[in-house]
Amino acid sequence: MHQDDVGLKPGGIVISIAGPPDPAFARQAGANPLIRLAIAALSFRVRQRARRHRVTYSYLFMKASGDQLRELTALLDTATIRPVVDRVFDFASTPEALAHVEQGRTKAGKVVVRMTS
Repeated sequence: MHQDDVGLKPGGIVISIAGPPDPAFARQAGANPLIRLAIAALSFRVRQRARRHRVTYSYLFMKASGDQLRELTALLDTATIRPVVDRVFDFASTPEALAHVEQGRTKAGKVVVRMTS
């Protein structure tokens, strides 16, 4: 994570739906103290890296929820949040996209396969 790579300013927030859960998530989920300690240990490195870049790391647990997806779409549409994308492939190049991911060539962000109508 490098703030220049993701366009974050000092004081910004990295919100992950794929990274390790953070202690705030564990508390909110009502996890017992041992589980909270384990979650804190799992996310220690990413939270430490975020602090070095003067940003905050936060984990968001995604549910299969139309309301949550609509809210996320609105945040994306207004550029309130910006996803980190490594590379975009056209649908016809899906095999190349899969090879890119399988070979571990993604450096930052996700690989997107663009669906056209």
